[in-house]
Amino acid sequence: MAGCPIESTVTAMDGDLDPVDLLARRPDERLLTADLNQLPDVLGRPEETSPSPRRGRVVALGAALTGVTLVTGVLLAALGIVDGIASGLGTAQIAMLIVGLVMVATHWGWVHVAELTAQGLDTRHNAPIEARNRRWLESIEPYSRWSVRTAALDDGSIEIVTVAHRPVPVGDGSFTFARDAIERELHLGEEPAAVVAARAEEVRRAAAQATAASRARFEATRAADEHARLTAADDAERIAAIRAASEALSEQINVHLRDPPLTE
Repeated sequence: MAGCPIESTVTAMDGDLDPVDLLARRPDERLLTADLNQLPDVLGRPEETSPSPRRGRVVALGAALTGVTLVTGVLLAALGIVDGIASGLGTAQIAMLIVGLVMVATHWGWVHVAELTAQGLDTRHNAPIEARNRRWLESIEPYSRWSVRTAALDDGSIEIVTVAHRPVPVGDGSFTFARDAIERELHLGEEPAAVVAARAEEVRRAAAQATAASRARFEATRAADEHARLTAADDAERIAAIRAASEALSEQINVHLRDPPLTE
């Protein structure tokens, strides 16, 4: 078996950012899309959106109107030309020709109208899912997680991989996660299954302990920050009250000083 003892696995899980640097940051939108695979499976995944059930009918109607408009336009233009040749080019014939040509030129507009309508239907249909996905995203807190997975290799050996999912600042006041395989253990196919399973469980427990420690550190930092904010607010309120009392007293003294002196 190639690998490190469990104590060194925990040591390898150091290197987190100071939680203070992440307190005021919010989860970045890319965690819903491009960076989703950077998250551990334990956090779950956002719900997938789907087209509105009415989309197909709307698109089909748009296609039908496109065809009808094209055929009608061609017929009107042809009728205007034929009638103009037979009876002379009058107002009616010119009108039919112009309307027909306009219909032919703009028949694809129905496709765009149908697509815009379908997009609106999709947006309304997926609005509840989008709201739940946003709540899921906002529930992600910026502390490190560690996960463990196994993989069977071509030669029959089994690899135990410890993966770190660490929060990293991005953009303006947001954070995402960086995924990094920090340890790999190779167990030959000849090793007893019970030994490999026991080692995998041992590594998993170490990862869970490291995750719990990271979460505790983040929560302690957040609690200290909230306490400092409340203390600062209380101090500001106390100072404001003292200032208000001092201003009232000063005004009373000034009023007295403006009065004419007493005569003896």
